[in-house]
Amino acid sequence: MNESSNAPLGAGGKRVLFIDRDGTLINEAPPTYQIDSWEKLEFYPDVFKYMSRIAAELDYELVMVSNQDGLGTESFPEETFYAIQNFITKSFENEGVHFADFYFDKTFAHDNAPTRKPNTGMLVGYLNNPSYDIQNSFVIGDRITDVQLAKNLGCKAIWLNNDPHLGGAEISDSVKELESTIALESTVWEEIYKFLKLGLRQVVHERNTNETKIHIELNLDGSGKANISTGLGFFDHMLDQIARHGKMDLTVITKGDLEIDEHHTIEDTGIALGEAFAKTLIDKRGMERYGFALPMDEAEAKVLIDFGGRNWIVWNAEFKREKIGEMPTEMFFHFFKSFSDAAKCNLNIECKGENEHHKIEAIFKAFAKAIKMAVKRDPLSNYLPSTKGIL
Repeated sequence: MNESSNAPLGAGGKRVLFIDRDGTLINEAPPTYQIDSWEKLEFYPDVFKYMSRIAAELDYELVMVSNQDGLGTESFPEETFYAIQNFITKSFENEGVHFADFYFDKTFAHDNAPTRKPNTGMLVGYLNNPSYDIQNSFVIGDRITDVQLAKNLGCKAIWLNNDPHLGGAEISDSVKELESTIALESTVWEEIYKFLKLGLRQVVHERNTNETKIHIELNLDGSGKANISTGLGFFDHMLDQIARHGKMDLTVITKGDLEIDEHHTIEDTGIALGEAFAKTLIDKRGMERYGFALPMDEAEAKVLIDFGGRNWIVWNAEFKREKIGEMPTEMFFHFFKSFSDAAKCNLNIECKGENEHHKIEAIFKAFAKAIKMAVKRDPLSNYLPSTKGIL
């Protein structure tokens, strides 16, 4: 095991994948959950295919970390364990997957040893070590304790969510508590590979002026979670549509001078959201770039978008009412114009219909669908969607 260091965490150090063994690289073996005979050994589906790609294509140090209850005792002799473990190691090496180190805790859960996951005692050599970038590393495992380990290490978790000891309300409470630590929840190694290959597209962005203070958290590869508060109920509802229908996680907290009017709050939120998109879309390789969509009842909305690095907007939508909720209809254009300018994208928006609420909601939903389509990426492609060679 590596010695611990008291040096501060260094930026740009080596990223690590701390990978659980049973239930992650190989299948679990109930009811004992110990691989103590050859008959119990079965590799996790597609693990060789995608672990070999991760090893060949991505710059992570691979470390195996596992709790092995009572290893070395009469009920679980080491010679039985290591005969199978050595075969597992060799099998991965034959596929080009080389682990830099192996950490096996031999204690039982009731021992509450500092070395037992989710405690970090086995991994102190990685903490406060400038050679490693733990903040941008991941724990990959099937148990909720693997997620807890990630939190304790200060990194993120990729959770295969096959924990046999969780169920019902217990799993909901545990996951809710650790939600911010889980970067990906999947039981499929292909999705894990794609996630690691493409990287995180998320940003925390602040925009503060004399008129508004805006906090935005954006994860383009999220699941549609929204936390919106602008002081304008209808505007919140529309921004919520962007998150839900664009399948992105979006937090927007705007504190504006609503005692004067709504103009600064709406326009500056559009600017700040566009700036957040510009930050997350710095690398556009493998991205679709274009998107469009959407009808809603009698309303028909069309939103064309191009994240091509140049701002432009075409707006062909008229509203007969002065306000919808507390939001002036004249500000719809200003919001999308502000977004286009800040995100450096082309927007072509058209809508026709009778119900004013339906029309603008159709526009926001189509906008969300267009974004979802445009930011979609192919993990196997390094193609930049431009004949100019730059976006």
